[in-house]
Amino acid sequence: MVVVLALTGIDVVYACAGLGALCAAVLPRALARRPLSLPIVFLAAGFLVFLLPLDALPDLDPVRHRSAVEHLTEICVVVALMGAGLAINRPPGLRAWSTTWRLLGLAMPLTIILTAAAAAWLLGWPPAVALLVAAALAPTDPVLAAEVRVGEPTDEEDDEDEVRFALTSEAGLNDGLAFPFVLAAVALTAASATGWSTEGLWHWVWSDVLVRSTVGLLVGLAVGRLLGWMFFQAAWKALRLAEHREGFVALAATFTAYGLTELVHGYGFVAVFVTACTIRGAERAHRYHRVMHAFTDQIERLLTAVVLFLVGGFIADGGLEALTWPGAALGLLLFVVIRPLVGWAVQIRGRAVGWERAVIAVFGIRGIGSFFYLAYALGAAEFAAPAEELWAVVTFTVLLSVLLHGITATPVTARLDSAEEAGGPREDTP
Repeated sequence: MVVVLALTGIDVVYACAGLGALCAAVLPRALARRPLSLPIVFLAAGFLVFLLPLDALPDLDPVRHRSAVEHLTEICVVVALMGAGLAINRPPGLRAWSTTWRLLGLAMPLTIILTAAAAAWLLGWPPAVALLVAAALAPTDPVLAAEVRVGEPTDEEDDEDEVRFALTSEAGLNDGLAFPFVLAAVALTAASATGWSTEGLWHWVWSDVLVRSTVGLLVGLAVGRLLGWMFFQAAWKALRLAEHREGFVALAATFTAYGLTELVHGYGFVAVFVTACTIRGAERAHRYHRVMHAFTDQIERLLTAVVLFLVGGFIADGGLEALTWPGAALGLLLFVVIRPLVGWAVQIRGRAVGWERAVIAVFGIRGIGSFFYLAYALGAAEFAAPAEELWAVVTFTVLLSVLLHGITATPVTARLDSAEEAGGPREDTP
């Protein structure tokens, strides 16, 4: 008797999901201290699987499935933002977070301006398209930056090196603060038909920059303080969730802050990170922070595995066929020239010194947040460039980041740790 096995799409999904979850659990430890990152492995796995002659594999066209891409990447980013905020031990402050403020207030807008100018020069894109790609590629991604992020929460407020702290806090806030520039690109492409006006400019400054950012900050603070009181100080024991050690509460905090903020038209990414930092400050030494952080870290790894696997499959399916040499040059220019020079310059006379400043400048990791912003903008307006070309440029840039930063992150951070343990002058770090 001959048994014929029919390979269906759901069979492939189950198999890949199971193997991916196992790999997400095993690989972080297996790859520790090696110049290879988890994102590289899942990207390569997706690429190889989608090269196989299997009819059951799904269609990964982000143009046709724009909404699915937007919401999958959105979930991945907000979970990562909660984990990043819970992990930071250093209390917020003007001086303590001075490197962060420099990276957000100076480096990010300068990077957007220079990248947009380079896009217009290299590819001949109109201003709206150039600004969109520049804004999408501006944020330092909290999802793919695991190797250069701070670790789990500890009892010490000053045990974080400046490199890990700066990159983590930058990634936590600039995912939300890049939103006004994306909305500016959307408004600019709409104004190309009706004409740009001073009224439109002031509306962008007032509404998209000031009001929505402030709403995100205020809602994040309010939700964080309410949840912090409930977790650690509520008189009713059933509300003091810190005593019950349930990590999934971190997801409740994440989606509560994000959903409420979006309902009142604020920036949810900002609110989630602020909520996490506020909860962290409610009872800084409590071990419950580790429980919530561990849970968000596990969910983040699973979501990262899914997204990077699909990105690898998209590349195998010809996702980079629309990439031109000028588009590739734009991604290289961002990595080799724009971010390093801008990141270095804004830190002059700052807290970071020597090699620390160089590492912070170079490790402006691009990733899943870029996919979200591009998908969001393409759903909000019609841009005067083929969507396939925009996806190819952004995907190529993220691919560069995954490979270059993934390979160099472990040796670089190991060298930083060795220098710190040796107790030598930070300026002399090789």
